[in-house]
Amino acid sequence: METSVRLEHSVLAVEQEHELHAMVELAVPELPEQAERPPLRVALVLDRSGSMAGPKLAVARRCARWLAERLRPADELALVVFDGHVRLLAPRAGVDSSRVRAAIASIGPGGQTNLSGGWLRGLGELVDAPADGPRKILLLTDGLANQGITDHDDLVGMARRARVEGVSTSTIGFGEGFDEDLLRDMADAGGGNTHFAETPDDAPGIFECELEGLTRVVAHNVTLDVRPGPAVELLGVLNDYPSLAVDGGAQIELGDAYAGERRRVVLKLRIPHLAALGPCVVAELVLRFTSVGETIEQRTTTIPVVANAVSAAEAARIAPDAEVGEQVLVLRSARVRDDAIRLADEGRFDEAARAFDATAAELLAAGLVDEARELRAARSTLMHYDATTRKGFNQRSWELKRGRAPKEQPRNRRDRG
Repeated sequence: METSVRLEHSVLAVEQEHELHAMVELAVPELPEQAERPPLRVALVLDRSGSMAGPKLAVARRCARWLAERLRPADELALVVFDGHVRLLAPRAGVDSSRVRAAIASIGPGGQTNLSGGWLRGLGELVDAPADGPRKILLLTDGLANQGITDHDDLVGMARRARVEGVSTSTIGFGEGFDEDLLRDMADAGGGNTHFAETPDDAPGIFECELEGLTRVVAHNVTLDVRPGPAVELLGVLNDYPSLAVDGGAQIELGDAYAGERRRVVLKLRIPHLAALGPCVVAELVLRFTSVGETIEQRTTTIPVVANAVSAAEAARIAPDAEVGEQVLVLRSARVRDDAIRLADEGRFDEAARAFDATAAELLAAGLVDEARELRAARSTLMHYDATTRKGFNQRSWELKRGRAPKEQPRNRRDRG
């Protein structure tokens, strides 16, 4: 995995304090043409509560069959369904299409939503599975957790602990009745992805996205430690990844890495007065991950973040890095969606609209025409703000903050987002 750092300003004026952005770029190589992927182990956990009756449940069954048909004989699949009760329809085993089809055909609608019970049953099928390939819980629900463990923080903590044990979680929210904040946070804590299926027609593409991702995983549990130098302060991580405070800096949890993807993480630093001319290490980055392939091993890379102190006159002549500035604006467009959710939830629609307009103007001035057009389309939906609009804002914000190119992380791009 290639790692590089670009500063918003390549040179800094000596004897001045600075706030600037550092963009960390991660480039994951493509898989070799003949590379044999490791076996996949998936627990598919499907909501069959009463609200799933009809087209939603029919599509969920179809997606489950699609997934089973595309797994290889060496892969393993477990199938769990839940309403108020939890049922293991197919224990983790090598994929037997006839067995899985029979289990899927038996799925019918039920009652309440014991989301925690379903998720825990899926975890039970994976936690003791061999760790020579990806292990993932794929959770699909259209409702609120109203039985079993229902507390947001408890559910997120469960996903985080499972990730430590090597089991990741991706979530799919169906329709407009689910808790998008919960599913997003469970996916973040679980090192997976979150998806919004606005209509049943969206679900098959999401399953395809998840399967493609599983077949291209090359690194598990990627983390980035940011260790600021003396008197340097880490002000924030614009991508809003889950992170832990460590030694005056932070450990940022980036989840799994996929072959061929490029990811950008933007840090905001405060650098004190630089007393002497010349290069100065202002921070150190430590990238850690577990490689997946012919061998499974822990890998660590250390990258210095170097600023170059020059005279004020010389610094004034050097233009800032345009790509770093553009990425900052893209992440700002994600944050304005978060702000719009908060303001619209409080009925402050005019303030939300002004925030959209101001950020769209910044994007346009920077030449980011498509991004500005997309943000203006999102702004126009404020006039009919509802649960679906909110979920669209939430999903698009998450996608932008993850910094993945469309090829590696397909997106449900809608005017609502």
